[in-house]
Amino acid sequence: MSFSWGRVVAWIIALAVGGVFGVAGTITHASLWGVVPVGLILALVGCAALLLAIRLLTGDRIAALAAGVGMGVVTYILSGTGPGGSVVMPNDVLSLIWTVALALIIVLVIAWPSGVRSRPRADV
Repeated sequence: MSFSWGRVVAWIIALAVGGVFGVAGTITHASLWGVVPVGLILALVGCAALLLAIRLLTGDRIAALAAGVGMGVVTYILSGTGPGGSVVMPNDVLSLIWTVALALIIVLVIAWPSGVRSRPRADV
């Protein structure tokens, strides 16, 4: 593929949108409805859907990678202790599942083979 400023802009937008989804998922992953971790389920489904949509609609692994990097960086930043001592991601099972599952989803979507198949060669 050749260089294109449009692709670079798409990567920057994907990075920003991935960051927004990362913030939303990191904040809501601990929401429970009774004993069902609804926030975690919705956050993982939403992030997976965004990554799949970017990968399928653009056909570009780098755009999906940019969105995944945005999600991962925001999750990493919000997993620490804030300047006032506040904690967004406590050290519990849901936070661990969110962190590991998000990383696995990012890797899976980026590493999935493209749907392009080569044509069978005609015997001459």
